[in-house]
Amino acid sequence: MRDADYCDDPAKVEVFRGAADALRQLKAQGFKIVIVTNQSGIGRGYMTEDNFRAVEREFESQLGNDIIDATYFCPHSPEESCSCRKPAPGMLRQAAEEHQIDLTKSYFVGDKDSDIECGKRAGAKTILVETGYGRSADHDRPDAVAPDVITAAALILKERAK
Repeated sequence: MRDADYCDDPAKVEVFRGAADALRQLKAQGFKIVIVTNQSGIGRGYMTEDNFRAVEREFESQLGNDIIDATYFCPHSPEESCSCRKPAPGMLRQAAEEHQIDLTKSYFVGDKDSDIECGKRAGAKTILVETGYGRSADHDRPDAVAPDVITAAALILKERAK
């Protein structure tokens, strides 16, 4: 979705055009779609978990309620040094355990350096999307770079077909 700093209002949710179709293509090929997100606005007191859950429901509604298999979020501020906040791989490892996901055969797609580092720490292949923060992220670290989630999904499907 388009980035909205500390998004606490469902009215601010805007799913990128084509994202739902791209994710459906991945699901059709057996991929699980899991969201892993830092939500430090909760820990900082900018919003509540209920605000986050309302945004999550709106996101899933716009995307399609049958696409996302699970969402994991870290509510902590960076100062709390928890094991779940990206770039730590705690949420990915939890998702892998709960959903029987082989992280070495998985792709972590994100638009921040912390996303790429998290994916690498967990042993996943990484794709940096250039939407949002991705335009200014370190393009040397990910396994691949894509202008958007549509292209990222196409790259994943192409690699899987090999």
